[in-house]
Amino acid sequence: MKLLEKLETYKTSEKIALKCENEKLSYKELWEYSENLANYLSKNLKKNEPLVVYGHKNPYMIVCFLACVKSGHTYCPVDTSISPERLNDIVNTVKPEIVLSCIDKEVDGFNTLTINDIMKISKENKKDCDKNNYIKEQDIFYIIFTSGSTGTPKGVEISYESLNNFIKWISTLDAKKNGQKIYLNQAPFSFDLSVMDLYLSLYNEGELILIEKDIQSDYSKLFDRFKSNLINTWVSTPSFVDICLASEDFNDKLLPELDTFLFCGEILTKKTAEMLLKKFPKAKVYNTYGPTESTVAVTSIEITQEIIEKYDALPVGKPKEGTEILIDNEEMIIVGDTVSNGYFKNPVLTNEKFSIINSQRAYRTGDKGFFLDDLLFYSGRIDNQIKLNGYRIELEDIENNMMRVDGVSKVAVLPKYEEDKVKYLTAYCIYTKEISSKLKAIAEIKEELKNYIPSYMVPKKIVFIEKIPTNNNGKIDRKKLMELGDN
Repeated sequence: MKLLEKLETYKTSEKIALKCENEKLSYKELWEYSENLANYLSKNLKKNEPLVVYGHKNPYMIVCFLACVKSGHTYCPVDTSISPERLNDIVNTVKPEIVLSCIDKEVDGFNTLTINDIMKISKENKKDCDKNNYIKEQDIFYIIFTSGSTGTPKGVEISYESLNNFIKWISTLDAKKNGQKIYLNQAPFSFDLSVMDLYLSLYNEGELILIEKDIQSDYSKLFDRFKSNLINTWVSTPSFVDICLASEDFNDKLLPELDTFLFCGEILTKKTAEMLLKKFPKAKVYNTYGPTESTVAVTSIEITQEIIEKYDALPVGKPKEGTEILIDNEEMIIVGDTVSNGYFKNPVLTNEKFSIINSQRAYRTGDKGFFLDDLLFYSGRIDNQIKLNGYRIELEDIENNMMRVDGVSKVAVLPKYEEDKVKYLTAYCIYTKEISSKLKAIAEIKEELKNYIPSYMVPKKIVFIEKIPTNNNGKIDRKKLMELGDN
């Protein structure tokens, strides 16, 4: 059964669908409010035009997502944590008729429905929307923007068909339980990992606990939230669970109902997996792999103690049904029924990265990988793209934007690895302004850089150097820079 059809079967359910600190919505409210808002959008906007949904961990963002697709519109989620410049880049690329802002703030230069408008329309305009307006299988369900090497983000288009194929598969990894399941939402809705917990929960009539950004950095508040919401299925990046594991209180006494861990977005280390198996002996730990361009994830494996002991690094598992992974000169190519239609308004890059193989869409990932014992292993990038705390980042994106900072004439950004995982970023730059205090100069660079890129992309360390080394091809010699950093 497709997502919207399944949700309709819950339309009279009083069970809680979405819950954050100050707001919660039942399935009945979620269905009715999204119907009412969809009616408004159908009557007032051109069909098939994408709309931007702006906000952070507000249940009404999901009302907006559903209202968009029920009225024939693709939705594009944008989190409030991104820089004003990046917000402008995305909104000016999408050019929506209106922005649905789930905060009390308008987006400059665009017609905006703020949270008060959204709540009023969704509660007062009580009427079922026309199902003929619903988004179709081949239509684009959502667009998520990711880091781009040019310094401008690129929008990944995911069809309704691809999303349904993903939900069908990911549901097979979720442990069955009597009664309503409770799911963790860690990632912002502009990060594709959130698609896993959001639609897995909604499809199964679960309750999704939205953990706001400020809560995630406060152990006391975070663990109190865990105590009051006994989560069954945990979905996060490995980095987030590492933060939790730093506390001795993070164990099966804190979350006695937790039976499933689902990880994606970056490397899951053996150390992390082993600690989880020890602290949550009754829970299953799954490692998954997949870029945004293939609808979140396409491989999976349950990590057991036997797997940990057998391999030097953890495998990412076997491809799901409907997906094949080819290895071409170490690079992984994903072929299958959840591969993206391409990049929004970017035919050149789409033609470069996407193709048709065996009558199915294929995506050239830029990830290196290999098979061993019929299991897929991820072995790094063939270019300058990395994963940091689950976020996919093009190092050139940071470099191009850092060159806009006053005084920076040349820059190279490198990741610092620990146990095969990126711990932080270091920027090596030639700085032309007079420096009275290095600490002050670094602080000023970081502050200005936040105007151009999200804070999670700002390098932790900045090193001033006189000359950036190059190799025989005239390209930056990143190996020499790494040696410089190590010294």
